[in-house]
Amino acid sequence: MFYIKLVKEFYMNLRITSSVHEEFALSSSVKGQRILLDARILASILSIPHTGLYVFEYKKWPKVEGFNPNEILSILYPNEPHIHPNLSLCTNKLSMNHHLLDHIIVHQMLHTGGGYAMLTKMQAFLMWCIISKVEY
Repeated sequence: MFYIKLVKEFYMNLRITSSVHEEFALSSSVKGQRILLDARILASILSIPHTGLYVFEYKKWPKVEGFNPNEILSILYPNEPHIHPNLSLCTNKLSMNHHLLDHIIVHQMLHTGGGYAMLTKMQAFLMWCIISKVEY
């Protein structure tokens, strides 16, 4: 029972930290002891390679070699000739297969805090990676 209380305290105090002097990390405290999990420690715990952090913005298209936003837009919206990268992207105009792919991305990879009516640029980019079989 004591272990369960410690785990609860860890999760209750869990915060994402990021500042000028400190790289991205998860921080918590248990019984007054600070616990800092930086990217290297998290990679070790999760048994994944630590290749550095990649921070992205939802409102900008990722800059990746070989990726052109117009390409994924023409795949996702084949019946919309006037669609361009600066427009808001609606999920209700996606085909059934692409809508299902977006649903999987939103619920398993990039959880959103709002509704699901709009397609973010990062969601569209991940769809391009999956459709084009590009590892990222």
